[in-house]
Amino acid sequence: MRHLLAASLIIFSALPLWSDARHTVLMDVLQIRELSSILHKEGLAFGATLNAEWLEDQGGPAWAGQVVRIYDPEKISEGIRAGLEPALQGEVLEDTITFFASDLGTKIITLENSARSAMSDNAVEEEARTRFAELQSGTDPRLAQINRMIDAGDLINRNVTSALNSNYNFLRALVDGDVYMMSDDEILLDVMSERDEIAADTLNWLGAFMILAYSPLTNEELTLYADFSTTEAGKALNSGFFAGFDPLYEDISYALGRAMALNMAAEEL
Repeated sequence: MRHLLAASLIIFSALPLWSDARHTVLMDVLQIRELSSILHKEGLAFGATLNAEWLEDQGGPAWAGQVVRIYDPEKISEGIRAGLEPALQGEVLEDTITFFASDLGTKIITLENSARSAMSDNAVEEEARTRFAELQSGTDPRLAQINRMIDAGDLINRNVTSALNSNYNFLRALVDGDVYMMSDDEILLDVMSERDEIAADTLNWLGAFMILAYSPLTNEELTLYADFSTTEAGKALNSGFFAGFDPLYEDISYALGRAMALNMAAEEL
């Protein structure tokens, strides 16, 4: 009996290790390290914008160093994984790995990362937004598939909610840092006043991104991707991403706000 118990403990203790290994495969096929590097660069650009708009370009190396640490690529990868692991287990995990390990899946992830990087150029982003606006007035079948993906993942509402939560945490950090005197209700009112504007911009940005990213795909390939997005695995993947991104960017926004408060206080000394 003692030997049987030992054997069962070995088997069950190996299960989390197997699960951990499969989630590492998932991270690899989704190219999360590449995505984290892109998000890191986006963060640095946003930090430069905050420096210009809030610190009159006087943040210097201290502000730049804080932004680099806040948008640490390893922490971004860990945050994404923290959302994906509980959301994708068993069959949906394997289905997701199978899809994105395929030639089409690899092509899609590569195109998405390339498009995200390209849209850091304002001219590329504006061109993509213009193209999306032009397609909205017609009946392009590609736009229909993109809309299927947006609807399946509730992408507008989820992205808007994430943006509002991030803005709330940034303002709350400024209040905690004694930059502003606002109650929670006042912060919420200020944040929610921008909801419609954020929703409109989210739709335009997301549509522009997807048009740019998926333009090399054939109609058949895009339809296959839209089909996947409506499956249990596709929806679990989408939920997992938001489960990772939401708390990650709430923490990032709060950290940026506290860093901003410290820099603004230093300027006053």
